[in-house]
Amino acid sequence: MKVLIDLHYFPNLEYFTILAHCDTVYIEKFETFQKQSFRNRCFIKTAQKVDRLSIPVIGANKGKPMRKVKVNQNDNWAIKHWRSILSAYGRSPFYEYYEEAIKSTLLSGEESLFELNISLLKCVIKLLGLNTKVEITENYKKETEDEVVDLRNKITATDSSTFVNEISYIQVFGDTFDRNLSILDLLFCEGPNAINILKSQNSQLIHH
Repeated sequence: MKVLIDLHYFPNLEYFTILAHCDTVYIEKFETFQKQSFRNRCFIKTAQKVDRLSIPVIGANKGKPMRKVKVNQNDNWAIKHWRSILSAYGRSPFYEYYEEAIKSTLLSGEESLFELNISLLKCVIKLLGLNTKVEITENYKKETEDEVVDLRNKITATDSSTFVNEISYIQVFGDTFDRNLSILDLLFCEGPNAINILKSQNSQLIHH
């Protein structure tokens, strides 16, 4: 299966569940940035709560092309995000196995939001052991070809109802399972088993 999808920051489990069922994923480069979306935010589980990590961006006005949105590096946001990730997952079973790859990519100083997100996506795909091929669109097409499932703007920060059979696993904190968090949660908690969980899950956005 092939899908066309927008690019998120440390995408959630539904996003990666879709990727786990794909041969090829086409990343839309020519969309416009949308505020309060997963393009610059993700959710992790800390000792106190489910916490939102948001990348500060410059000039992300309505209608601004995603590929032209810049990351605001004045706030040391990446170091703050890494400290939050360390606090949340430093005691997880597989933290030490993935720490360096994720940390170095996150702290690379990349100024482009799109390029940062694509680097993080490719990094996590490799760590998971997914064979999904990542392609970046070369131009904007309103309609996709028949063999490509168009999932642009289908996974939103306000709706996870399309994620139908999420498999619970042991999270670092608390007795209650928090659904559909960033892929970081599954990766650090389950390690090599993460790919099996992703392939066992489903989304109404794809059909088998």
